[in-house]
Amino acid sequence: MLEKDIEQSLVKHIKAKGGLCIKLNSSTMAGLPDRLVILKNKIIFIELKAPKQKPRKLQTVIMGKLKSLGCDVRVIDNLEDIKNI
Repeated sequence: MLEKDIEQSLVKHIKAKGGLCIKLNSSTMAGLPDRLVILKNKIIFIELKAPKQKPRKLQTVIMGKLKSLGCDVRVIDNLEDIKNI
């Protein structure tokens, strides 16, 4: 399974729940998570990876910063984790 397959499943799942699944593209800040998920009373930053892949060092640093600010940040590398959102 490829990362894009997991991403497509995430987008479909979030839309079915009535939420937004915004792709984050930043030319000014490298390392941001791939998606910003917005559901009723919940905002989640999500980094998507192919199965068994890990975030790069910069991604880990940025995710740590977001967590320190109180954000919900998750790494998803399989379809099962999508169901837990």
